[in-house]
Amino acid sequence: MKNIKIVLQYDGTDYSGWQVQKKEKTIQSLLSDAVLAVTKEKVKITGAGRTDAGVHAFGQVAVFGTESDLEPSVFLRAVNAHLPDDIRVVKAAACPEDFHPRFSAKNKTYSYIVSCPGAYSVFLKRYSWQVPYELNMARMRKAAKVIAGRQDFSCFRASGCSSKNAVRNIKGLTISKTNSFGFLGFKFNAPLIKISVQGDAFLRYMVRNITGLLVEVGRGKVQPGEVKEIIHSKDRRLSGPTAPAQGLFLERIVY
Repeated sequence: MKNIKIVLQYDGTDYSGWQVQKKEKTIQSLLSDAVLAVTKEKVKITGAGRTDAGVHAFGQVAVFGTESDLEPSVFLRAVNAHLPDDIRVVKAAACPEDFHPRFSAKNKTYSYIVSCPGAYSVFLKRYSWQVPYELNMARMRKAAKVIAGRQDFSCFRASGCSSKNAVRNIKGLTISKTNSFGFLGFKFNAPLIKISVQGDAFLRYMVRNITGLLVEVGRGKVQPGEVKEIIHSKDRRLSGPTAPAQGLFLERIVY
């Protein structure tokens, strides 16, 4: 038995998230089917993050054990041949038996894309939250400083979250704006805001709920000074809307 670590990318638009669900099409189930087709083994695939329905990934990490003697490079090509075009294994390598993609991670970075008013590109629809308001970056960054750090984030915790403890450590929260972006070699003059959250672990919908509150701050519905009170309240009802799934990306995992 050997352990294989893979890194994969996917467009989550047409899937019900990472985790296997009955009667639903998920990344984990399709990956399991692809490995079965190659190795003739039903393997348990463990992922680093359970991305929700509609959420994308640049660097999801997963691991599984196999009796197959295929080299990782051969395995990568063979599995990709059995995956749909919007899911791709980009790296494969043998790893130690004690490696766990979730618990071995030092930190994860999720990034959220907000499409601002102004010039528009149809290519943003699947990958951003199209907000029809001008957002004040200075206020948003002031609020971000309050959110960063180790604290109880119950106010950003969605119902149905299975975590027993809501304390998490947000190691970094950055907000940047650009007036253009590149796509397939083309340049589009459309303003975007990128909100990147780095942490040791996350609660269900946590990044989307943080984004929802920051947008409320940016449009003046919530003042930066109120954010600390909202966090201390531990009340999800006070922390604003949940940003839609399509703007969220699991960007990077560091081990």
